[in-house]
Amino acid sequence: MGSKNKLVRFAEMKTFNNVFEPEMDDIKTGSFFMQGKWAKDHFGNDNPIVLELGCGKGEYTIGLAQKFPDKNFIGIDIKGARLWRGAKHGVEQGLRNAAFIRTKIDFISHFFTENEVAEIWCTFSDPQPKKANKRLTSRVFIERYLNFLKPEGIVHVKTDSDMFMASTEEEIHCRNYKELYRTWDLYGDAIQQMDEDTSEILNIRTFYEKRWLAEGKKIKYVKFIP
Repeated sequence: MGSKNKLVRFAEMKTFNNVFEPEMDDIKTGSFFMQGKWAKDHFGNDNPIVLELGCGKGEYTIGLAQKFPDKNFIGIDIKGARLWRGAKHGVEQGLRNAAFIRTKIDFISHFFTENEVAEIWCTFSDPQPKKANKRLTSRVFIERYLNFLKPEGIVHVKTDSDMFMASTEEEIHCRNYKELYRTWDLYGDAIQQMDEDTSEILNIRTFYEKRWLAEGKKIKYVKFIP
């Protein structure tokens, strides 16, 4: 994409009421003005809040919001050009339960307060082969999530990476998290054995997921309570 198109998209995104782009000063002060107020001030309800970390083009955030109108979804990513696509779909479809934050996941604890979030999705996160602490299911990140995740709050992981899946499993077992479900071949026999709602959720496929499936890669999935 050319730089001119990116600038046009960035400018358009600033007009979307479903996108929040915090300044570094907001992060340096340790909190964001919506922290603790998402349900009341943005969504206008008390429905559960679900995050998608590293949401890319927002396919999961939008897909989940369409399927579950009784939940609120927030996609988070630093890549503005990608985020624009999901946000634009949300605006065009009038989805009032989908929002986006453009920021680094490292700053996640500045945007939510205690018990504000019910679930987290990590969809095809960067496996960070050389930086284990940068993986979104590492102890470092899980401890950040626990600052705002509700008791019994669920973390979902969907990945094409064997290394990321193995690393997540190791964290689950070493930290004594409660594993709820795990499969190393989601679209093999596993998805056929799930209830209809669960299989429909997991069948939401991102742009990159479709590419990896076309290449013959197996998709892994695990959900757990940290």
